[in-house]
Amino acid sequence: MRGNRSRDTQPELALRSVIHAMGLRYRVAARPLPGLRRTADLVFPRARVAVFVDGCYWHGCPEHYVPSASNVDYWKDKIERNIARDHETDALLREAGWVVVRCWAHEETNEVARNVADVVRARLVDKVARGTSRR
Repeated sequence: MRGNRSRDTQPELALRSVIHAMGLRYRVAARPLPGLRRTADLVFPRARVAVFVDGCYWHGCPEHYVPSASNVDYWKDKIERNIARDHETDALLREAGWVVVRCWAHEETNEVARNVADVVRARLVDKVARGTSRR
């Protein structure tokens, strides 16, 4: 498992490139909540948006997940724990006022980037409208 990247995967790099080209700036592999030992792939702190690019195997994609043929019980439990942790992370972030955007690594990059940009920009506009923006 040491060879599996936890950040800077091909799908993440592609998404970051497109989002950066759209003029949005973000933090990479950052903790949205300081007390929570979990990192999001892209974090937009001002907008309070956390983006996760989930790999099909590690997060149990309903379309592409193929169970391991060896050590079946271990991997089944591992993937189930990952999915449960993802749900818990989403709930904790939402409770703290964050918007969570999750996408699969196989999704079309430009479409995901447009979705992320729409969410971030809407949150920033909403903040300005409420008068809670720092700028």
